[in-house]
Amino acid sequence: MEKTPSIDNSIEKIDVEYVKSSITSEKSKFIASPAERKVIKKINLAFAPFLCLILFIQFCDKTTLSIAAILPQFYIDTHITKNNYSWASSIFYLGYLCMQLFNNYMLQKFPISKVVGTVLVIWGATLLCMAFVTSFSQLAALRFLLGFFEAVTYPAMYLLIATLYRRSEQVIWFGVMFMSNGLAGILGSIIGVGILQMPTVGAISPWKWAMIIFGGFTCLLGFFYFVFLPDTAKSRWFRLTKEEEAIVEERSRDNAVVPTLAINYNQIKEALCEPRFYCFTLISLFINFQNGALTNFSTIIIQDLGFSGVNSILLTIPSGVMTILLIALFTFISQKKNEIIYVAISANTVSLVGLIILTAVPQGGGKLAGLYLAWGGTSTFLLMQASITSNVSGYTKKIFYTSVNLVFYTFGNFIGPLLLVEKDAPRYLTGMGVYVACNVICILLFLFIRYSFVKENNKRQTYHESPNVALPDDLKDITDAENKHFIYRT
Repeated sequence: MEKTPSIDNSIEKIDVEYVKSSITSEKSKFIASPAERKVIKKINLAFAPFLCLILFIQFCDKTTLSIAAILPQFYIDTHITKNNYSWASSIFYLGYLCMQLFNNYMLQKFPISKVVGTVLVIWGATLLCMAFVTSFSQLAALRFLLGFFEAVTYPAMYLLIATLYRRSEQVIWFGVMFMSNGLAGILGSIIGVGILQMPTVGAISPWKWAMIIFGGFTCLLGFFYFVFLPDTAKSRWFRLTKEEEAIVEERSRDNAVVPTLAINYNQIKEALCEPRFYCFTLISLFINFQNGALTNFSTIIIQDLGFSGVNSILLTIPSGVMTILLIALFTFISQKKNEIIYVAISANTVSLVGLIILTAVPQGGGKLAGLYLAWGGTSTFLLMQASITSNVSGYTKKIFYTSVNLVFYTFGNFIGPLLLVEKDAPRYLTGMGVYVACNVICILLFLFIRYSFVKENNKRQTYHESPNVALPDDLKDITDAENKHFIYRT
């Protein structure tokens, strides 16, 4: 029988070959021991359902408005125009932006399960209240609040993935996150069509039922997340033995995440001095121009092609399928080749081709094909986030990088829908032209980021070859710049 390593000698016996090999090559391939695979299985069983479900419901709740918007009764009940609808779509991201001012503090000062559980209840109640709006001002205020509270989702899940998984494993789970969005696009559309067939009961018309049903379910989920969401590497819900806790400690060496309640302002200053930081923020901004537009205008673009209300919803299903397929493909390639940046550029290229088709083709199936391919931007964004999580260490620095990128993610999603103005319908050439240019810029920024990683790794290679170099003895909250053993994943 294989002997399980003890806590005292775990650092020497658990995955030391991985740690040593990572000093000499950023392309090292880690193979987990049977004991570690058992730990991973425990983590996956306890955490993955929560990860998938919250991303699923977050996307459904966010896009419920786009389902309601295909019904003429929605505009009658709310007394809004299509230009008002554009603003209501964008105001969601203004709320998203404002929450980023608090995310850094909350996620470092309070248990993540308590934060997430609480905001789930509040945003569910907010969505439910949206069923009773009668003016643009009411709708805009509730959309702002919905975005404000939903904004906790991504940084919380990014941080948990960075805490629970090795750097080489994280890209898979970022893929799972965004595939959950794709699944929400598929099932949410089917559920939406079903809800829109419901009869009007009193003043409750079908679009209002959508808000009530999704909002009520979200409120219920909040109580489960508050109690049962695993939010630390040694959470009681993983049911780890003492020996397995030692394996978790070694995994923490690899993902370079050492949770701490103290905010380290030197790590924030270090981030602000890195050119890569600004490249990532610009990519977050530019790639999400189209994301905000496609999320809220897909049904309207399809409707402008001549399809009826229900059929326009059903024709968004291939967008979800394409999102899942592209994410699965690019995640697989990234994991197989142990490469992030070039794969992100490939995903960006697919998105660019889709946008060019969407812009150039005036009508027909070709335009639909372009719309579906344009969702390659989702794969680009998740790979960008995987690169941040894999290549930024230091607890405060990692949270800061993620939060600031989500600020620019928010700006992108806020600005994007506003570029599709009613007078440019149905082709929206001005907005589409901006999206195409932004995708080209993103490719150039990715190339610079990869160049900087390779350059820094070459510098550290010389340092690692010194016979006097030793591995750190303790788990410390240090940054990738401070830790000369840290190898950037390109």
